[in-house]
Amino acid sequence: MPAEIAEQRRVETAEAGRQNRILIFIAALASVFITAIESTIVSTAMPTIVAALGGFDLLGWVFTSYLLTQVVTIPIYGRLADLYGRKPILLIGVGLFILGSILCGFAWSMFSLVIFRVLQGLGAGALVPVGRTLIGDIFHGEERARMQGVVSSVFIAAGLLGPMVGAFIATHWVWPMIFWINVPIAIVAGAILIWCFRERIEKRRHRIDWGGAMLICVGTATLMFALAQASMLGPALAAALGATGLVILAIFVVYERSVTEPIWPMSLWRDRVASSGNIVSLALGATTMGIAAYLPVYIQGVMGDSATVSGFIIMAMSASGPVGALAAGQSMLRVSYRATASAGAAIYIVGSIMMSLLDAQTGVAWLLASCLLMGLGIGMNNNTYLVAVQSESAWNQRGIATSALMFSRILGQAMGAAAFGGVLNASLSPFLRSGEDLATKIMTPAGRAALPPDSATAIIAGFDHALHVIFVILVALSLFVITVGLMLPKGRGIRR
Repeated sequence: MPAEIAEQRRVETAEAGRQNRILIFIAALASVFITAIESTIVSTAMPTIVAALGGFDLLGWVFTSYLLTQVVTIPIYGRLADLYGRKPILLIGVGLFILGSILCGFAWSMFSLVIFRVLQGLGAGALVPVGRTLIGDIFHGEERARMQGVVSSVFIAAGLLGPMVGAFIATHWVWPMIFWINVPIAIVAGAILIWCFRERIEKRRHRIDWGGAMLICVGTATLMFALAQASMLGPALAAALGATGLVILAIFVVYERSVTEPIWPMSLWRDRVASSGNIVSLALGATTMGIAAYLPVYIQGVMGDSATVSGFIIMAMSASGPVGALAAGQSMLRVSYRATASAGAAIYIVGSIMMSLLDAQTGVAWLLASCLLMGLGIGMNNNTYLVAVQSESAWNQRGIATSALMFSRILGQAMGAAAFGGVLNASLSPFLRSGEDLATKIMTPAGRAALPPDSATAIIAGFDHALHVIFVILVALSLFVITVGLMLPKGRGIRR
């Protein structure tokens, strides 16, 4: 079926269900929310869970198993949603997430919890990309830009509510409620989809690209594992696994060219808007991880401020991202995608340059301003490329196009974490090898005060140098983002 006819049929479906759009939007929003808040709730309550289950050595895998499973299935679910419709894939995701969440609450050991987190991740892999794709389906033009900006505000709510809810449950309730609290929300979202959402799908046989699905799963999982566990594996093994993952993904690209209905159509890479969006998402993912993981180290290790200040700064940046997304939604109503993305990148450049100029005497106001600007710029770019890609994609490729952006962003986060961690560890290696763990002591006022002045000065200088290298890399990434933005086609924007 030609893409134009397929799109028209889906538009007719959306028009026919217009009276249910708000309910469908709420269901899709709930799907995004429960996956966004899941990690923040769990991370806050993990000390309580470890105390109950034991198995501290598997603590990292509680998060890694969930993230890995979610990432490798994102493009698969996105493509299946293009072939079979949004509703069945979202319901599968909701069902798996509910089942995984319930079983996590019944875990009897840390190992069983890790296994059940895999199941939960299998569900989460469908919810965010297909939920955001559905929102892109039921809203068009100006509404799509506004609503995708509203969806971004969900991440503010998740970032603010998650730690508080997790702490409250860990203190006043039993720890299984950490996983069960999202179950009622997921059930309501599923019920709304079942009763309110109707979509007309052309009935025909599809040839599922199982070979491509297997290759992208194995290749991505291998690469992500190598990046996430690089410090544990050692440089040689991590490099070997990373190279293996890249080779498998290269084979995947070649294989997809010969498949009738590929999991990841190569046409997406030939489209300038979609390919630009994926490249920028990779860079922004690395940037986000660089700030979230390593700016607190600078604040506490070099500037000597408290963890409270670190938390406030990161929270402010997290809040400014969705504000930038809303601003991009308004901007795209007036100017092109190219102009909006470039304006966001320019704000991002100013913020990153300000961050690169930090020193031990810098005030909190300067630091806050740089983070707010970077958050605004990143938020503007994320929403601009999401709306642009969804608007430029036919219905039967919108799912995989949306999923590809999110896949690239998470992969960028993993790559950024590994690369920036390598820079920091290389600079601090003399202190990390010390039996006294001097690098850790410098992170708290009490530990810093207990160190000899010469040792403290040397460690702070090491932190300062390594983290400034990271900040300069962030400046380079911001320049790269604006370069890609300026290469977007001129004149393309929201069709009113």
